[in-house]
Amino acid sequence: MRHTSQRRAAILQALTQHGSVQVNELVERMSVSAVTIRSDLSALESQGLATRSHGGATLARTPPTEHTVPQKDAINHEQKARIGAWAARMVQAGDNIIIDSGTTTISLARHLREAQNVTVMTNGLNIAWELADAPGVDLILTGGLLRKQSLSIQGTQAEACLQAYSFDKLFLGVDGFDLQFGVTTHHEAEASLNHKMVERAKKIIVLADASKFGRVSLHRIVQLDRVHTVVTDAGISDEYRDGLLEAGIELVIAE
Repeated sequence: MRHTSQRRAAILQALTQHGSVQVNELVERMSVSAVTIRSDLSALESQGLATRSHGGATLARTPPTEHTVPQKDAINHEQKARIGAWAARMVQAGDNIIIDSGTTTISLARHLREAQNVTVMTNGLNIAWELADAPGVDLILTGGLLRKQSLSIQGTQAEACLQAYSFDKLFLGVDGFDLQFGVTTHHEAEASLNHKMVERAKKIIVLADASKFGRVSLHRIVQLDRVHTVVTDAGISDEYRDGLLEAGIELVIAE
């Protein structure tokens, strides 16, 4: 495994699964030198994701637990409603947009029911249901396999259907948002599809309540240099306010 980002993602996955890793085991598994592995572990440590130990490293930050959609919807519900309302203001007549699956993005969908002349593609079954009878919305669903835990459609068929389109905006829901590691989600297939969505959209808008900041889930979607705007609530910390502005990312506080 020669590609640095892929190798480090694999090491982080091993850390998440086992709590610790050993240099000699990673050397054998990835067919690289011990010097390279130590460099990888140092990089993860600098991101606050791992703590170096003799002969290896331990996980420094526990990824958040994945909840069901009803459980997620109940968490920070009022904040998500405000985020969705503000995000809806960014949608203009004539826009072609992608709305990612999620319980923050479903709030956006609820505020688009009265939109006019908007085309929406989504991989979220609940989002499609919300907009199914919206008269001013042309709705496109990705094909693919339904993941019941998140009510999201994913897989190679979903990814392939994106290739024929170009979108003005992507509204992306995330499970984790870290200034160093980027935006992340729990499931590998969802991360892969989300990455394809990023490639097909001109503007990337992340919708995330303040609880998502400082979290790192297992699978990275993209690093922050691909993100244009973040819509969140007033609970965001000063560290993340400053970090986003320093990164040149537009920050919208939904109040």
